[in-house]
Amino acid sequence: QVQLVESGGGLVQAGGSLRLSCAASGLTFSNYAMGWFSQAPGKEREFVSAISWSGGSTYYADSMKGRFAISRDNAKNTVYLQMNSLKPEDTAVYYCAGGTSSSWPVVKYDYWGQGTQVTVSS
Repeated sequence: QVQLVESGGGLVQAGGSLRLSCAASGLTFSNYAMGWFSQAPGKEREFVSAISWSGGSTYYADSMKGRFAISRDNAKNTVYLQMNSLKPEDTAVYYCAGGTSSSWPVVKYDYWGQGTQVTVSS
């Protein structure tokens, strides 16, 4: 079955960096667009970033532009989220997701990981 497993979360001070990874199995990874979402305590899940199946196109939520960078390695079936200049308000559980897109950057996400906690202290 399809599995998406996130890793790389943790506790970091404001201004610091983290690199999240999401390893995929059970699917033809290079056929899927991948995305990252965040969910802060008491809030709804929010879109963070997405990357096309080839890696040639990326898309970011406005609040993440210039601070976060999404990338993928199709040979390793892995998508990454480099998070720089972290702020306390970035504290959330971060989820990766895989889906298909017929009209980029709109992606229909079919698969979700379990999430990894990111905590940014002030």
